[in-house]
Amino acid sequence: MTDREKPLKKAVNALVLTLTLLYPIIVYYAVQTVAVWQVASGLFVLLLIRLMLRREKQAADYWLGLLAIALCLYAAWQNSAIALRFYPVLINLGLLLWFATSLRFPPTVIERFARLQHPDLPEEGVRYTRNVTKAWCLFFLFNGVLALITAVWGSFELWTLYNGIISYVLMGVLMAIEYRIRLKTQAHVR
Repeated sequence: MTDREKPLKKAVNALVLTLTLLYPIIVYYAVQTVAVWQVASGLFVLLLIRLMLRREKQAADYWLGLLAIALCLYAAWQNSAIALRFYPVLINLGLLLWFATSLRFPPTVIERFARLQHPDLPEEGVRYTRNVTKAWCLFFLFNGVLALITAVWGSFELWTLYNGIISYVLMGVLMAIEYRIRLKTQAHVR
């Protein structure tokens, strides 16, 4: 990757991350002002650019990206707002697969993050990170099921509220609980 490509890749990744986080709110307001196919087409273009800028293509992430692109194409083709509501389900499925796969083929996702701060992570730290990874798997399963329920049976407002606000609050609560537990379990390390 050239030095000129790096800022573009960072900018596109930051834009896609921001739009992914704000996705339910953006979709809710966008479909009230423009056609669904235009919203889906915009997301399609961003996801395609992000996929093309990726150097390292991890299989699960790559296929999930292709699936998200296919969902956007379907939503644009059918001009279907309901199809757009399945994107958070895909995100949760992808995160669940990523975290669960790391349990089967260590190191776990959380262990990789922990080793950025503590390269010589002791065995009890590895066990702890494995348990935290399991907790995140349960969260992504739970969150994905609720995203699916709100997409299929919920109103557009309920879907937006859950996927655009409540799910992030729940994620923050899980992070806060894990942080408190980590402080207590690492008290002896200080």
